[in-house]
Amino acid sequence: MSQTPTYYFVTDIETNGPDPLHHSMLSFATVVLRSDGALCGEFEAVLQPRPDRQTDDRTMGWWKTQPEAWMAATTDPEDPAIVMKRFVDWIENFSGQRAFAARPVMFDGLWIDHYLKTFADRFLLDAAIWGHCVFNRAPLDIGTYLLGVFGKTEPPAGPTEFPAEWLGHHPHTHRAINDARGYASLLSKLFEVARELPANPLDFTRVQK
Repeated sequence: MSQTPTYYFVTDIETNGPDPLHHSMLSFATVVLRSDGALCGEFEAVLQPRPDRQTDDRTMGWWKTQPEAWMAATTDPEDPAIVMKRFVDWIENFSGQRAFAARPVMFDGLWIDHYLKTFADRFLLDAAIWGHCVFNRAPLDIGTYLLGVFGKTEPPAGPTEFPAEWLGHHPHTHRAINDARGYASLLSKLFEVARELPANPLDFTRVQK
């Protein structure tokens, strides 16, 4: 019997402020990584800023230092309602276990969850009592997983400190698709390292509820 595949939807977003209740998501990109390390697809979109939201002065000041990334995050924007429904259809085309992944989940996941709920009547978390969850497994924070894989060894602190090959030689440019590709490569590397670790002596099949 073949094992049901697990897909990790590694996502990076760009915004014009820190809070989805006050600001807008400008762009996002997702790279699908299967648990065996295979890359299985990409999704990229630029969104129209919401008319009921404002921009954050500090964030916009930072964007002025990133002209190329700003152009990528704002060129040819689409209606968020159209994009998020298309995103849901694309995700649900993957049959198997589906988990959102980001670094950090607390930021990227919060925004994606808000936009899914607002524009596509979907949720990110696997809590079906709230409604239709597009992901059927809990989200994965890549930074936390990084700490778990390294154990007591101090891992690199950020993308500029990782070996280039760990990021698949995708520079961290704040263009969503570049950063998502880099983090998907990083997660693939972490899976590879984890597979080489000693087996966990705990047999979960014997744990009593």
